[in-house]
Amino acid sequence: MSSAASGVVRSTTDDPSELLTAAAVRDRCGIVFAAAERGETRHFRLVIARLEEAVRRVVEVTRRRYPDLDVPYHSRWRHFSAGGVDRAALVAAGADPDEAARARIDLAVISVLIDAGAGACWRFQEAETGQILSRSEGLAVASLRGMQAGLFSADASQPWRADAGALSRITPEALARAFQHAAGNELVGGVEGRAALLRRVGEVCAAHPAQFGVTARPGNLYDYWGVRRAALTAPEILRTLLQVFGPIWPGRISLGGIPLGDCGRHPAVRGEGFVPFHKLSQWLTYSLVEPLEAAGLPVAQIDCLTGLAEYRNGGLFIDCGVLEPRDPALLRSSLDALSEPVIEWRALTVPLLDRLAERVRERLGKTAHDFPLPRVLEGGSWAAGREIARERRPDGAPPLTVISDGTLF
Repeated sequence: MSSAASGVVRSTTDDPSELLTAAAVRDRCGIVFAAAERGETRHFRLVIARLEEAVRRVVEVTRRRYPDLDVPYHSRWRHFSAGGVDRAALVAAGADPDEAARARIDLAVISVLIDAGAGACWRFQEAETGQILSRSEGLAVASLRGMQAGLFSADASQPWRADAGALSRITPEALARAFQHAAGNELVGGVEGRAALLRRVGEVCAAHPAQFGVTARPGNLYDYWGVRRAALTAPEILRTLLQVFGPIWPGRISLGGIPLGDCGRHPAVRGEGFVPFHKLSQWLTYSLVEPLEAAGLPVAQIDCLTGLAEYRNGGLFIDCGVLEPRDPALLRSSLDALSEPVIEWRALTVPLLDRLAERVRERLGKTAHDFPLPRVLEGGSWAAGREIARERRPDGAPPLTVISDGTLF
């Protein structure tokens, strides 16, 4: 059981090195959850008896999507196969295993970082298959096809890569063309923020040759981790990602000059009230496990990461009534991503996912070892959140409207 699930928290000391961990996510969110259990949270009432409805839905969706219960991890690689097309097989086809791993890491990093929601109206029409895709699947396929066309590579002879030379020069116009962002088919948050984010990724890669090599590409993390140790842990991967990519996030909280990334504030936490989530970085960590392990680098301690505090998982708990807005007008408001109601919603989502995972495993007859958290998410909570959103709202939008610049969650 996690420290949050047991009601025990490690520390509320505001140390940036501690806040850049999955353990801090679980601990700080656990503090907010304990306040909700005491009825002390301002924006949401916790109705834990209704968690059983969320569990029922997740079990039902999991059995329907994966009848043999052979559930993969919740990662970007699931989206690349949208519509039954094995697009992942296209990535650096014919390359040696090391280069294939680098290319897949390049793709995962770029694709995850620019997926902070597409919105309900945007669509991507894939020329190669004729499929029309939306939301996360559409963003995934658009990024893969963009890489295939060499959008992220400065070497025209090697399109299946992302490097600082191309990333640091990417423009909103180029990204808009690749993602078919245009009047009447707008990505939520636009492309300016996403293009700026990719330029900063390029700058970070160029500035850290120890991690990204002389070719300054995210995929060289494969060599960095491979040389350092025979086995990796998921928390170590996350820490590296948070440390090296910290400067790419615009306008976020810093502590002692160190960017804290996906982190907000909540009054239930003593001191400065910092509550980290690291949603995209944790999802990226989950998404790097497959290419690393396929290349012979096993990754341990997967379950030390947390559930993802985003609108499908969090929406599941609101739509099932586990989280009940104290003011119903909250569901009709447009909320800043760093506002207290959104931080509270996200903070309560993380420990609820831990509790949901325990009950889902019981129903499925699985252990935490056999069925770690990313399998519950994939089975699972994310799909159930999307499904209930479609039942409740015609456009399948989440229950809370969060103003996004396309770079948060």
